[in-house]
Amino acid sequence: MNDKERKREKMDNPVVLALDTSTASLAAAVVRGTEVLGEIGSVAERNHSVLVVPKLQELLRSCGLTGRQVDGIAAGRGPGSYTGMRIGVTVAKTLAWAWGKPLVGVSSLEGLAYGAFHRGMEQQAGTADRAGAAAADAGADDGTTWIVPIMDARRGQVYTGAFAAGDSGAKWERLADDGIRMMDRWMSELLQRLEAERHRRVRNLWIAGDLTQHEAAAGRLGEDVAAAFGDDAPQVRLLTYYMEGRWIGRLGGYRLAAGESDDVHALVPNYTQLAEAEAKLLAREEANR
Repeated sequence: MNDKERKREKMDNPVVLALDTSTASLAAAVVRGTEVLGEIGSVAERNHSVLVVPKLQELLRSCGLTGRQVDGIAAGRGPGSYTGMRIGVTVAKTLAWAWGKPLVGVSSLEGLAYGAFHRGMEQQAGTADRAGAAAADAGADDGTTWIVPIMDARRGQVYTGAFAAGDSGAKWERLADDGIRMMDRWMSELLQRLEAERHRRVRNLWIAGDLTQHEAAAGRLGEDVAAAFGDDAPQVRLLTYYMEGRWIGRLGGYRLAAGESDDVHALVPNYTQLAEAEAKLLAREEANR
């Protein structure tokens, strides 16, 4: 392989250091394309500021790399824990500036959804590779899976969005912007969206994330979908899933390979807020208690 070919391969499959601290999980990984060179994960939300730099150093050492040997950095930019987001984005920006590396921000909710989809397919078909091969053999994706990532935002609220994928994962699209929503109303909205898009052959709807505080509302959606669709109802599945750095790295790698990057000084966390109407309604409800 000559120097030009090596450079092209490096551009197509950059070595990415990925980091996300938007949840209680400190998730980091080093990836090259679909290959995971190393990964760490720990649940210590209140210690992110103490652990993040030593954990990244440990991760790079385990991969036999220095910071200057990575091709770029991917940072989960939320939404999520305000303090957590700031820690992860600030560390990523500092390292990118110090090492002279391109930086890309990735939606933490998209990373959560993307990882949940692949893990869900592994559980459903044995491995993600077999699931992709089966879809390829069939000649087309057999329906669509909607993935709805959930992060608790307290007081009945969640950070959430929505994405759609075919069985092979080759088709990945955003259905709803990241935002903070009331969980009950969000579940009702999803039901309305499903009814409005019956023609899309939605086969599965997966609610994914740490569902500890929201399992009941998600479960009611399953019941409502079954009642509305009967025998043709999409399968609503509650998928407990925690952030993994590899998927932040994979999504960030796609952007880097396309030649994209964010301004190191301008990148900020996604401090999403309730829509004004919902915020006013919540305030009225609390005032009447």
